[in-house]
Amino acid sequence: MLVKEIMNKSPKLINSNTKLCEAYEIMQKNGIRHLPVIENGKLVGVVTDRDLRLATSRLAKKPFNPEDEVKKVMSSPVQTINANDPVEQAVRIMRELKIGCLPVIEGGEIVGLITVSDILDAMLKLIGINLPSGRLDLRMENRPGQLAKLANLLAEKNINIHSILTYPENGKRSRLILRVGTMEIRPLAKEICNLGIEVVWPPKISCVK
Repeated sequence: MLVKEIMNKSPKLINSNTKLCEAYEIMQKNGIRHLPVIENGKLVGVVTDRDLRLATSRLAKKPFNPEDEVKKVMSSPVQTINANDPVEQAVRIMRELKIGCLPVIEGGEIVGLITVSDILDAMLKLIGINLPSGRLDLRMENRPGQLAKLANLLAEKNINIHSILTYPENGKRSRLILRVGTMEIRPLAKEICNLGIEVVWPPKISCVK
């Protein structure tokens, strides 16, 4: 999945001389929390609802006036991402920098915006949770052929795989979160268990020794 597939392709943009109160009004009216800031059509910053609240708070040592321009409080320079970058690249950048959005750039122009909400929507789609499906949580040896063994069993039973998420649990084993096209999970889990693959969820699956 690529950034361009999940980004907002028509983000609201403001000029750097927009007043703080006007930026806040735009956010409230459109139900958004991030606004890319431009000058002469070029991205120069990003302002968030948090930036506006902190800047104008009475608790601030020198609170800004709501009539001040956003250029005084915006974040600049701005971390951006390319539309053809993978979504996981966006996740890594946002997590490392602890930011809630990334403007998307192509040819020096802003063509979109990706936010944490977009990432969560993408994750829901990637794990297939929106489809009628059953969930399995498996633990298997980290060696060639294990996944093929599982896939063959599902193919024999004509059960479709909606999604697979996997991660190494340690050097010798891997964890596998599987969504499949059946709600009859417990009988399937027993057969998987009998392949020598540990079933973590659903719990209390007894295997044939």
